[in-house]
Parts: sequence; C-alpha cells; structure tokens
Amino acid sequence: MRQSEILAEISNDKKTLTAIVEQDERVVYLYIYAREDLRDRFPRMRGCWVRNLSPAPAEDDNFALEHGLPPMLAAPFCRCLEAEAPLDPAGIQILWNESDDGAALWYHGLLLAVIPGWSLYIDHSVSYSAGCIQQNPLTFPLGSASTNTQYALADKTRQFWRDWQNEEHNPWPKLQRNFIASYEQRFGSAVKYYSIDQGTWPPMAISQHEDEDNYYFFTLGMSIRPMPQIELIYNDEAEAHRRIELAFSVGKEYVDEANAVQMASAMSAYAQLPWETLSWLGEAHTLLSPVAPLGYEGHIVSAKLGEPLGKIDLPQTYGDPVNLFWITPIFASEIEFAQGRPNGGHELVALLIESGLQPVFAPRSPVI
Repeated sequence: MRQSEILAEISNDKKTLTAIVEQDERVVYLYIYAREDLRDRFPRMRGCWVRNLSPAPAEDDNFALEHGLPPMLAAPFCRCLEAEAPLDPAGIQILWNESDDGAALWYHGLLLAVIPGWSLYIDHSVSYSAGCIQQNPLTFPLGSASTNTQYALADKTRQFWRDWQNEEHNPWPKLQRNFIASYEQRFGSAVKYYSIDQGTWPPMAISQHEDEDNYYFFTLGMSIRPMPQIELIYNDEAEAHRRIELAFSVGKEYVDEANAVQMASAMSAYAQLPWETLSWLGEAHTLLSPVAPLGYEGHIVSAKLGEPLGKIDLPQTYGDPVNLFWITPIFASEIEFAQGRPNGGHELVALLIESGLQPVFAPRSPVI
C-alpha cells in the first residue's frame, strides 16, 4: 500500500492550529491539529473525509479503523461510488475562518470540505464534505450555500480574505476612521496613536484621548475578528458577543503620561489573547498582567464598570455590534476570589460597584 502523502499544510494566523490535506491510494482527508503546547486542551485531531480514491465499500470501512488507517466512506453515503481522481496539490487552497479555529478546503475554486471552528471545543469531530450525501459517523453533507450554513460561512470567509488582500479596497482605513470618530465623539480628539499589531494582520492600534482630569485609551482593530468559542457558547446569540474592543482610563492626579501609557500597554497583550489561546473575553473575566499598577496583580474585564461614563456607540463590524469592555486593575486576593468560585468574577464586579469604584483607575483598597 502506498504511504500517505501530505498535499498541503498551513497553520492559522497565530500558529495555534495546523490544517493538512493528506491522501493515500484509497482516500483523501482534511485534518486540523493543535500546536504541541495546546494539546492538553485539544488532544484530538479533527478530521474530515474528502473523497474516496478507490470504489466506495458497500459497508463501513471497519478494516481501516481496526488498522489505524483513515477509513473510506461507505457507498450509501457517497455522492460518487466510483474511484475519484487524486487531488493535485496545485489546485488546493486552505482558508482559515475569521475566528482562526476552523478551516475550509477549496479545490480549483470548488468547496470540498469544512471543519467548523466550534467543533474544536466539543468531545467529538464534526465536519462537512461535498462528497457526502447523508449523515454518517465520518462526516455530514456539505450541500450548498442555500441549504447549509457552513457552506455559506465558508463562502463568506473567502470573500473576507479577498477584501483584505485587495490593496485598493483595504477595509482598514474606513474601520480605523469610524472607531476613532466614535471615541472622539465622547472623549475628544485623539492625541496619540499606537500601533500594536507588530506589522502583522490584522491591523490593531490603541487610540489615546484625554481631558483635564484623565487619560483614556481604546483599542481598535480587535473587532475585525470574531473571538473563538463564541459560536458554541452563545449559539443563536453569538453575533451579539463575538466582537469586542478594550478601554482603560487613569486619573492625571496619580500618574504622568508615561506611566499612563505603560499601564495601558496591558491592552496590547490582551488584544491578541483570544486568538493566541483559542479562548474569549467577556464580562467579569480576570487576567494576570506583569504591567498592572504596582501592588495589583492583573485586571478584570467589564462593560458594567464602564457604565458611569455613559453609553459609547461603536460602529458595527461586518454587521455585528461591538462590545466595549473596560479593564480595571485588581489585587491578587480579588483574582483569587473571582477564580475560586462559580460566578466569582460577576460577584467581584458587583462588590467593586458597591464600593463605589469608577471606570477611571485611582488607588484603592481591596474589596476582598
């Protein structure tokens, strides 16, 4: 039997996952597997049957399963019962989805297979194949854009990447203007602008604003990508939660501008965190940071803590609302409290609000 051959291999943007297309003389598969340091969380490779290169077996390919080989798809589930042609590496294109955790296989412009991002976070593999006509243990039918959301999303993702690769119609300048305009409408003209993307995609920055009393800092560009896991956690309500930006403020009576910028630099790391860790940020999440103010251990992420500053209307991104979360420095005892009990983060937010905490950082005593 001919040894299997890897036809294509491409990592996602943050190099947390790798997708490969592999074929032998019998079958073609698309796989996704996690980087080695993430395999405690994502130990199982995700696979999608793509096509049989030999005639489809009448029944499930138990021989392959028993011998550790990728199984062929049985005839009752196959669009084509005869042997199909092997894939030519030159015709293969693998596109990662916007949240950086799922991938689609295109071949000479035709969509062959999809492994959705949310399948990474459940205990069994879920995939969709154009060559499949009926649900089975290996894969689901891919169908068409009008019959299957996964097909429509893959098509949308392909257009998303085309837009970002088009230098003449780059979406960034418009997004950049719209977000800065929203921040300026509430907090006055931007006085400084810091790029935090290290020259990589997606473009991200921090916009600095100030008034007589306070420095204000806001991210922009973070909301270009939906966060991982949100589709699974919020299901039909995902669009209301998957895009965020971050904010931080500190009083001028406590720090000079250089120290304020140093404090705000925590947002630079947090802005990359969902995709670097294949996780997400939401109300009352707590984070450790080496640049938290002296005596503090990290931050709590909360939109509720920002409510005293009034509603800030951010532009939608790709049709989704964008949530603005304020990061507030917290003590080690508060982090321990938040992380040590169910809903501890939400309880901590309530205690902070009860204590009179404002969105603008000022020295305080622990509430725990």
